[in-house]
Amino acid sequence: MGLFDIAGELLGSAEGSNNQNALSTVLSLVNNHPGGLAGLVSAFEQNGLGGVVQSWVSPGPNQPVSGEQVQSALGSDKIEEVAAKLGVPPAIASSIVAEVLPGIVSHLSANGQVASGQSNLMEMGEGLLKNFMK
Repeated sequence: MGLFDIAGELLGSAEGSNNQNALSTVLSLVNNHPGGLAGLVSAFEQNGLGGVVQSWVSPGPNQPVSGEQVQSALGSDKIEEVAAKLGVPPAIASSIVAEVLPGIVSHLSANGQVASGQSNLMEMGEGLLKNFMK
């Protein structure tokens, strides 16, 4: 099951536009996080999830994260923003972020390097969206 399938199930729809919206919203969350991807990784590390987030950055399998852990690392305000953009309750939004964020971070941190620079992240994110839309 791919990221779009998971996001579609969580959103209650298998339509590509909803899945693309979910992925795009989470990409935006990463890009707009203070410090970009590096800041997001740091937020997870500071909330006791360093091993989890490092599995996303490093080559190999990604460790799962729960919606509650995502909310703890990113804060309720960020999850509420995602929920508003997706038109879902915050609990669903945190679950969507928990499902798609590991893959996004893994993709954006190719070769175990955390990308820096927002324009670079957006370019990489656009590539990710194109790959999932095929």
